[in-house]
Amino acid sequence: MFAIVPEKMWIVANFKETQLANMKPGQPVKIKIDTYGGKKFKGKVDSIQRSTGARASLFPPENAVGSYVKIVQRVPVKIVFTENISKYNIVPGMSVVPEVKVK
Repeated sequence: MFAIVPEKMWIVANFKETQLANMKPGQPVKIKIDTYGGKKFKGKVDSIQRSTGARASLFPPENAVGSYVKIVQRVPVKIVFTENISKYNIVPGMSVVPEVKVK
């Protein structure tokens, strides 16, 4: 068994649905990766998924307990790097903090 990792890297950030009101493709993003402390990478919003993570899951949650509790859903947002990151060792699974400039 093996994993195929593409050379071109991107980020899938799960934003709360309440954070998406002014977010749209093309907006600039500052990306902080825990491995590279103070370095901020540049990127942009590529796309916003048309469904929440729970709806797109192979095994969506089926909470049928009788009481209704509103839960803020997460929506996957694809972010691509706009600068050359080839000299950095960025691999799938790293902790990333993206900041989208919405205004």
